[in-house]
Amino acid sequence: MAISVLAFAPVSCSQREESPPAVTPSAVLNAVSPVAGLRIVDLTHPFAPGIPHREALGDEIVEHLFAYAPGKGSMGTGAQLDRYSLIGQWGTHVDAPVHFGQGMRSLDQITPREMILPLVVLDIHVQAASDPDYVVSMKDVRAWEARHGTVPTGAFVALRSDWSKRWSDPAAYFNIDAKGVSHYPGWSREVLEYLDENRQVTAIGHETPDTDPGIVASSSNFPLEAWHLKQDRYQIENLANLDQVPEFGAIVIATWPNAKDASGFPARVLALVP
Repeated sequence: MAISVLAFAPVSCSQREESPPAVTPSAVLNAVSPVAGLRIVDLTHPFAPGIPHREALGDEIVEHLFAYAPGKGSMGTGAQLDRYSLIGQWGTHVDAPVHFGQGMRSLDQITPREMILPLVVLDIHVQAASDPDYVVSMKDVRAWEARHGTVPTGAFVALRSDWSKRWSDPAAYFNIDAKGVSHYPGWSREVLEYLDENRQVTAIGHETPDTDPGIVASSSNFPLEAWHLKQDRYQIENLANLDQVPEFGAIVIATWPNAKDASGFPARVLALVP
């Protein structure tokens, strides 16, 4: 997919006082027209009280401060103004390196260039359907590369398990057995090492609540998540609709509020599909 951009030549010191070259409306339209023809897929779950979450971290609270209907807003009427109370890692959310790496980068230190990336989708949804404890393997990666070529340097690599289809049912989403152990798919150390160290990817994402598979995360131990974030890379958790994007060829735009020193925050993630 070719997306044209406006480019400007460097300006020398002697030229800086001159007026910059005019940009015509047609040039702007030509630059953005390829985007207008793309299909846009929202990879984000809407968040609200009651979505899947760990009970120990509490639920979201929404306070209606102003509302249109009399008696609904605690502070007045004539507009809608709400206060939201929630943990940073809520719903479809981003985790910054500082989440597990003390002194590492926070959300406001991740650059915008790291938010617009080629999207690679590793598809394990068939395996996860028969084995909820399935973890992605290098065999899965090599099969992807046989079809599409080497995973591109700097890509955003998402793990499709179709686990997001369970989002409306928190019990099915966490899939906890009689012994209190969750069963949902996840990443493997061998694949993360390949992606982070060999392919130098920018970020990963997954439809499950954790980088680690459920049987590991149930013990409140997150070795894979900690290792990945300490490589100075971010991740997006609780992604949605990965079944609506191709394994390769799309562009991902991952955005979030520019919260200073934050370790995580709800994210809005879009895929641009040719």
